[in-house]
Amino acid sequence: MARVLIPLANGCEELEAVTVIDLLRRAGIEVVTAGLTDGPVTASRGVVLIPDCSLDQVIDDDFDMIVLPGGLPGADYLDADPRIHALLQRMAEQERYTAAICAAPKVLLNAGLLDGRKATAYPGVID
Repeated sequence: MARVLIPLANGCEELEAVTVIDLLRRAGIEVVTAGLTDGPVTASRGVVLIPDCSLDQVIDDDFDMIVLPGGLPGADYLDADPRIHALLQRMAEQERYTAAICAAPKVLLNAGLLDGRKATAYPGVID
C-alpha cells in the first residue's frame, strides 16, 4: 500500500490539508499526518487539526510521497524547518513523489528542488 506523509504546521490552509487527506484515504492510501510539534495544529481559519503523530516520530520512516499543504504562515513554518528540507531532499534522491500546494512550492524552491524545473504557486510566492 502506498504511504503518504502530510506535515501539518500552524497556519496551514485547512482545505488544502483536509481535502488531500480525505481523498487519499478514500482511495485506500495510507496517510500519515505529522505536526511539526506535539499537539494540535491551528490552521489559517482557526480550525484545529489533530495530527496522527509528531514529525519526529516518523522522520526516519519511508514514504512514497510527501504533500505540503499551503497557506500562510503554514508554508513559512514548513520552509523554516530543516527536517522538512531534509525529508524533501531524501525523497528527491530516492526519486519519490512530492507535491506542494499554493504557497508551499516555496519550500521546494528553498530546499533546492526546483532548479531547472517549472512550478506553479500562489502568485508572488515564487517567480
